[in-house]
Amino acid sequence: MTERREGALDDATVEARLKAELPAWRLEDGWIRRTYKTAGWKGTLMVINTVGHLAEAAWHHPDITASYAWVEVRLMNHAAKGITDKDFALAKKIEEVVSWQPALEDQGLEGTPTDPRFAYIKYDK
Repeated sequence: MTERREGALDDATVEARLKAELPAWRLEDGWIRRTYKTAGWKGTLMVINTVGHLAEAAWHHPDITASYAWVEVRLMNHAAKGITDKDFALAKKIEEVVSWQPALEDQGLEGTPTDPRFAYIKYDK
């Protein structure tokens, strides 16, 4: 394994922060990761584009792997050769936006209809 540079967090710190701040994310092979399940190709592309927009805005770019009905997002700071606060900041923003369910808020937005024809992401229960 490559030696971590200044600013990289140790695994115990990363695990504790994931548990407290991003429970759907996991530490695996030096990356923090999250797999989003989608209803199909349309939803997969929407998740990828959302993550892409947030990454460009933050100027911090994850690795993304996708298939028909899922997207995996992986974050690690290459310069620090490990996980840093930047990774957590972007992961939190990705989680906030991709997992947003307007129907659960009392703000007048109805959210995606429950009819499977309109489904695009499979929200965590």
